Amino acid sequence: MNFQQLEYIVAVDTYRHFATAAEKCFVTQPTLSMMIHKLEEELGAKIFDRSRQPVVTTELGKPIVEQARVILKETTHLRELVRERQGTIAGELKVGIIPTLAPYLLPLFIKSFLKKYPLVRLVITELRTESIVEQLKSGALDVGILVTPLGDAQLTELPLFYEEFVVYTAKNEAIWEKKYVLAEDIDVRHLWLMEEGHCMRSQILNLCELRKQMSDHDNFHYEAGSIETLIKMVEANAGVTILPELAARDLGARQQKNLRYFRQPAPVREVSLVIHRHYVRRKLVEMLKTEILRFIPEGMREPKKREVVQIG
Repeated sequence: MNFQQLEYIVAVDTYRHFATAAEKCFVTQPTLSMMIHKLEEELGAKIFDRSRQPVVTTELGKPIVEQARVILKETTHLRELVRERQGTIAGELKVGIIPTLAPYLLPLFIKSFLKKYPLVRLVITELRTESIVEQLKSGALDVGILVTPLGDAQLTELPLFYEEFVVYTAKNEAIWEKKYVLAEDIDVRHLWLMEEGHCMRSQILNLCELRKQMSDHDNFHYEAGSIETLIKMVEANAGVTILPELAARDLGARQQKNLRYFRQPAPVREVSLVIHRHYVRRKLVEMLKTEILRFIPEGMREPKKREVVQIG
């Protein structure tokens, strides 16, 4: 068994055609077919059903191909790890980031990071927390930028900063007259929330038992898909919403007048880089962390006098 054979079965599984797979692997079709046949003989398992077109991976072959993908990915990591130790920062870094962070955090550091590390190829995807966790475990992602703590023993969390929650209110709300507010000051009947599946929704509901208050108002069902939608709903239809600090900093001067702040200790969300506990390219992750923190206000880097709101 060798790495070439693993590359060949991954290619056939991907393209569902032996000729196409051979072309992508820069070998002749007979060579690819022979090498796969030898691997099947060695394993004592039929990986592909060649009688069907397009080619189908057998039920026994599916976990073999998936394990081949893992092995090939790890060999790539080993090569990149050696380059890092030799002082060359290069290779591909697949990053997942939650939608309530992406538009406000990515523009701060992407340009600077790529300029500093031109041999690194960043592949960034917006995903919800559940998908990021799943893909970190499968190896489809290298690192996640998301809200913690997650409490998952398979993952390592590297805290970045602590983002305050702030209130965005319409003028006709009672809290408009207040400079600082408590969670109980918010009229939950007028509260605009993110849709199910966003960790920020869970945090807002947990904030000072808002979940309990919401249960008493089951006529409230609207759910927004983005922070921008929440802001627009307040501006167009009145009411209140709760925003994370980076989103609030992105607002214009007119919109800033709609912000109200929680009394200390202010509720915050902890934002972290998250990797699989066995992930080997720690140096690159540390460099990503360092570059992000260059653009984060110093006051957001420590949890002092703040209360981290739990996700679950």
